[in-house]
Amino acid sequence: MSKSALLIIDVQSGMYNGKRIAPIFEGVEKMEKIRHVLEKARSKEIVLIYIKHNGDQGHPLEKGSEGWRIQKQVSPKEEELVIEKSYPDSFQDTQLLEVLTNLSVSNLYIIGNQTEYCIDSTCRSGFSKGFRVILIEDCHSTWDTNTLSAAQIIQHHNDTLRNGYVTGMNSEEISFDEFEDL
Repeated sequence: MSKSALLIIDVQSGMYNGKRIAPIFEGVEKMEKIRHVLEKARSKEIVLIYIKHNGDQGHPLEKGSEGWRIQKQVSPKEEELVIEKSYPDSFQDTQLLEVLTNLSVSNLYIIGNQTEYCIDSTCRSGFSKGFRVILIEDCHSTWDTNTLSAAQIIQHHNDTLRNGYVTGMNSEEISFDEFEDL
């Protein structure tokens, strides 16, 4: 039987509060979907691991700042693990791989921010480390760039990552039973 974990990546106040940068694309809607996915995962006793980015001084996610805190609506329970990172890849220079290995996790469900950085990097890295990666496609976000809208970036990454790296699913269809018998 496969064991699953849900990674909640960089769902930190600095991406939503609009104080140093504009709020992330569809932040309110995505937050509600993330909250719903967390409820499902907790009801199934899925391992929940929060990943928290440590930004440098002046960064919207500056370590120790208000923006660094995990959003209240989805804050971890006392027993849930929080891993801090300094790079887009949640595995790089963190204990994430060791934790997942010790827990015998083989399926990684991924939600959070930022699509083209931390979500993309962690999906690819998890795949290369042998995990079955399930990207919850309507539970990650980003900002517009000079060349693409946030919606285009999200769709592009969903399409690209589905082409060999992840199984793509949306929040409504996730049951956390998808790979139990594999």
